[in-house]
Amino acid sequence: MTRARQRGGRRGGENGGGARPLEFSWADRLDILDGLSVLIEQIYVHLPLKRSLYGFDIIRALQALRLQSTTLTDLQFHRELTTLVNRLRDAHTQYQAPWTKKGVVKTLPFLVEAYGPPGDVTYIVSKLAVGAKLGKSFAEGVVITHWNGMDFERAVDLHAEVETGGRPDARQARALESMTLRALEYAPPPDEEWVDIGYRDNLHRKRTIRLAWDDVVPEFAPNAAGMSLATRFRRSINLGAEAVRRAKKFQFNRGYWEAERRAAAISDPKKRLTAEFQDFLTAEPRKTPSGVFGYLRIWSFDVDDDRRFIDAASALVQDLPDRGLIIDIRNNPGGLIWAAERLLQIFTPHPIEPTRFALRATRFTAEMARAVFNRDEFGAWTESLSSAESTGEPYSAHIPITPPEQCNDLGQRYGGPVVVVADANTYSSGDLFAAGIVDNRIGPLICVGQATGAGGANVWSARDIADALRPANLPVPKFPKGVDFTMSIRRAVRASAAGGALIEDGGVSGQTYVMTGVDVFNKNQDLIDHCGRILAAQPWTRMNVKRRGSEFEVETAGLDRLDVFVSGHPARSYRLKRDGRQRFKLRPKKNQMVEIVGFDKETVRQRRRIPID
Repeated sequence: MTRARQRGGRRGGENGGGARPLEFSWADRLDILDGLSVLIEQIYVHLPLKRSLYGFDIIRALQALRLQSTTLTDLQFHRELTTLVNRLRDAHTQYQAPWTKKGVVKTLPFLVEAYGPPGDVTYIVSKLAVGAKLGKSFAEGVVITHWNGMDFERAVDLHAEVETGGRPDARQARALESMTLRALEYAPPPDEEWVDIGYRDNLHRKRTIRLAWDDVVPEFAPNAAGMSLATRFRRSINLGAEAVRRAKKFQFNRGYWEAERRAAAISDPKKRLTAEFQDFLTAEPRKTPSGVFGYLRIWSFDVDDDRRFIDAASALVQDLPDRGLIIDIRNNPGGLIWAAERLLQIFTPHPIEPTRFALRATRFTAEMARAVFNRDEFGAWTESLSSAESTGEPYSAHIPITPPEQCNDLGQRYGGPVVVVADANTYSSGDLFAAGIVDNRIGPLICVGQATGAGGANVWSARDIADALRPANLPVPKFPKGVDFTMSIRRAVRASAAGGALIEDGGVSGQTYVMTGVDVFNKNQDLIDHCGRILAAQPWTRMNVKRRGSEFEVETAGLDRLDVFVSGHPARSYRLKRDGRQRFKLRPKKNQMVEIVGFDKETVRQRRRIPID
């Protein structure tokens, strides 16, 4: 799959959506079915899991469709194949039929959100599209009651049956979003050209409005992932959700959309850095009854340059109150695995252990790993895949994609306590980040829903798979022009205390939270207040380090000892009798690393690394 490097955003135009006439021969259909069958049987990492969980054999289903394909129209064939692949309930593994030109999101001109506990959910219009003229009665705050004459909750339930997601709450969350936004590159177009919406207006009167689907081309942020060779094999992302995220920004937050294009003109390096990544990171202080805390929203990890992404996040949090930090990753569709897992280190003084990944042990994966030109990507898995051929092990060894040394090369940059908020639409690298927070004991996880979205895999495109098959002299399946797909290649298991638990279909659970009407219309204030109470109850310390030449000044609070290391060797140790400032001089050599560690009753609470250059 290729991604055009278009910039900006627009409605409709020549790239508009809608199914277009499809012309595929019987041989084309057989090529699609045979090619997918081979790759799923030999490479798809979750095949045994999906067979076991859902009692669904995708290989047999593809064989059955092969027998029926001559009786179907092109549109029927592609819809049926899309439905079969979606029964895997894996948003990483998607068949992309040639429904339309690439990059189009079908939209209705409003955003619907839900609040309240299961069984008593209210569906409400939270935002209207910029420039939408829908009459005075259809405004923010109206309650959606019906969809084409059907009870709206029932309509969401029916749509959830064809959505991906291993848990009912995950399918419900994705279904609710896709009721009004559908990325046509990754899903069939809507069946209807318009929708009759039943609602109660803000005066509690029952009304109906007919709204037509529109086309939005969300395109990419200026600093979005460019699919470079360095990153395209190391991604974990729901691409359809990323396209929808961009479409929502274009539809409902046009000011932010325009601001991201002015970043290059900013002269101050720090402000320019944070502006370049504002599509992915935003931050602000938030007031609560428990105090003022930092709030960091991570919208996506879909970046090419993980180091600059981490530097931008560090610059944002260092300007926030150090009393505590709320990290919000709701609706994060994932992205670069390195970006998510390397970011963890800036929030803790302790070493980070990343998630581990494995391939299915098959003839194809063993040959791919042995190929010389695949060594950079598969070298670490080669030995275990080769031994599995004789031992019958179903999977390779589980090994990190993000090297542990890369997860610990920058160190802590925010010293306050941390709480993370996720939901059932937090997916892929968002799942990995949430798992890293919990498994490395960085802070508590709050979940809107039962758990995160449960996308536990490294996803590759058809192009990526073909590029790995060729050096191994394995047959590359032939697919007709316009047909594409993505596939889960390596599965993720959790680290440390989680003991290798799978993320796929289960997700990462935490303390549950039910959204309120105040959250929907007042910047998540009830949720923020809830997180503030959690942060206020956690231990708090402070350590700020300043360096002027050979002199170091360390401001502390809540610490009773400082240990100083130079390139890993002990240099100084100071007992602290009270909060205040500690000054000392060192003369480290160029390219050495000074590390300052703060203790409270023999427990490491703070750690800073200062590279000498």
